[in-house]
Amino acid sequence: MAPVSKRRLTIRDVLTDGRIALMLPLGFSSGLPILLVFSTLSAWLREAGISLTLIGLMSWVALAYSLKFLWAPFVDRYDVPVLSNLLGRRRAWMALSQLALAAGLAGMALSNPQSGLTLTIVFAVLVAFFSATQDVVIDGWRIDAASTERQGMMAASLLLGYRLALITAGAGALYIAEFVNWTSAYFTMAALMGVGLIGTLLAPRIDEGPARQRLPFAQAIVEPLADLFRRKGKMLIPILALIACYRIPDYAGGIMANPLYIDLGFSKADIASVSKLYGVWIGIIGAFAGGLALTRIGLWWSLLIGAAIAAGSNLMFAWLAAEGAVLNLLILSISVDNFAGGFAGAALVAYMSGLTAPGFAATQYALLSSLYALPGKLIGGASGAVVDAYGYPLLFTATASIGIPLVILCFVVRRDTLKTVREKDEAPEDKAVPALGAGSRA
Repeated sequence: MAPVSKRRLTIRDVLTDGRIALMLPLGFSSGLPILLVFSTLSAWLREAGISLTLIGLMSWVALAYSLKFLWAPFVDRYDVPVLSNLLGRRRAWMALSQLALAAGLAGMALSNPQSGLTLTIVFAVLVAFFSATQDVVIDGWRIDAASTERQGMMAASLLLGYRLALITAGAGALYIAEFVNWTSAYFTMAALMGVGLIGTLLAPRIDEGPARQRLPFAQAIVEPLADLFRRKGKMLIPILALIACYRIPDYAGGIMANPLYIDLGFSKADIASVSKLYGVWIGIIGAFAGGLALTRIGLWWSLLIGAAIAAGSNLMFAWLAAEGAVLNLLILSISVDNFAGGFAGAALVAYMSGLTAPGFAATQYALLSSLYALPGKLIGGASGAVVDAYGYPLLFTATASIGIPLVILCFVVRRDTLKTVREKDEAPEDKAVPALGAGSRA
């Protein structure tokens, strides 16, 4: 058989490829819900007089994003009754998730945390579950819809839509809450889920045969894990420990950032402008800086620097808590934290990508990316109790100290990391992975 020649993508190819353009509304739909059950929700709850302990526990709602790999094989293999016949499996799951998200956000808008916190929690859990499900399906559609050489641009378009959604759900929701009310803010976010639904309906239907349904369900998780154990052996233990702990300072401290701003007396408009608008762009700059560092000083040094500065940036919030409502200090704290979070995120994504193997890359990356967020979210659930008992400065100082064992773990995996980089350099280049942007406080 004669070899198939590959033509380099041109600007015209990109500009005329509707699938790449469709990743903008799908990325927007993917990014919109997460802050509405995380930091934006924590600001609403704190203003409603909910205790910090309960706000911290509410962060566990976002565990759905870390556990999505458990039901991802089901979504990947089974049809939605009726809808799948009309839209195809991928688009049917996307549409179902987006309609459920709109209903969940509307339910949160109608709930009253002061008199009916249980109802707010129920709808928040619904939103988190279907948001995580939507992420699984959008990634599946993206991979199925385009060839490998187009995946970089598909992912870049998705990331841009995602970041615009973070600004909308962060700054936008806070502005609406400041000048109207929280009910209007969440109703507006529910209506904006229509952006993703339009993208779903415009997306081309992918030919999905029934063969996937006959595959063993557990194989989607067991085989990729077995491959990691075969390749890494005992070194997999410190590798997984590093991944699991790498973003603990960000997640554990992040849930208490908005309550800190509220308790210090910053207005919602100040929080929106500095943390949710300005901070997102600083996080993106940090991610690009991390990507540049990867090319200049290598993966291991970038991973080490990211671990140190991301954890150390929490000391800025300890300083802010001690000084009080100083706007310039808030700007400085957000700048340091989001830049460091973006830098560390880029390093971590590159590290996890390097651990994957051909044939298992997508599933292994999903498993590893779920792992990195899980411990931080679990520990973050107790952050409110720590603040209630000991105050904000101690919480942020303690989370900054996690950087010490992280640095040690970086040295433990150093030899394996350098070996992995050499092996990847010798192998044919596959597809680029987009860097993480702003940290969870953005």
